[in-house]
Amino acid sequence: MTITVVLADDQALVRAGFRVLLETEDGFDVVGEAGDGAQAVALAAEHKPDIVVMDVRMPGTDGLEATRRITADPALAGVKVLVLTTFDVDEYVYEALRSGASGFLLKDTEPVELLRALRVVAAGEALLAPTVTRRLISEFVGRPEHRRIDTAAVKAITDREREVLGLVAGGLSNDEIAAHLVISTATARTHVSRIMTKIGARDRAQLVVLAYESGLVTPRRH
Repeated sequence: MTITVVLADDQALVRAGFRVLLETEDGFDVVGEAGDGAQAVALAAEHKPDIVVMDVRMPGTDGLEATRRITADPALAGVKVLVLTTFDVDEYVYEALRSGASGFLLKDTEPVELLRALRVVAAGEALLAPTVTRRLISEFVGRPEHRRIDTAAVKAITDREREVLGLVAGGLSNDEIAAHLVISTATARTHVSRIMTKIGARDRAQLVVLAYESGLVTPRRH
């Protein structure tokens, strides 16, 4: 399967570097380049790529707003956003995931890690590295406000699913959840999928955000 990608970055040289990296690797096809957020949204609508690699700081419409527009459009439900930036700032991590991004990486990430990230996101998983998850959790510790999830949806979550949700929110992969609970990876995946359906999360990253914002999972202070 070929993974189609739109590159959004205001620096042409950066886009060119990413394009060369992806086009010399089997399984990737760069279908468009955007120099700002508005153009990224337009290209996402035109090509409906598997992934938009989105820079945060761009002129006009920035990457976070562009991410919100893409993830809010039902016609683009199949488009994932991987936020890539030079700015390792807590607020960007929180806002990127809250905006609907499926992952967050820094531009100094090794090429092999970027390729792996794209494959992970294209497969429907969220790229939530432990360091990013810890940062996300620490952000929620300082945010007392909660986003409400439909009461019926919360009640529909079983005790086992709540346990799985806590592990997802801690940054564990399906394999790690399976090992922790002594169940199969397929069963862990099914639990995660059911929870996402019940609370209306579009992917694993949004599931983590909703888990904390709704109060379903309480961040622990360290």
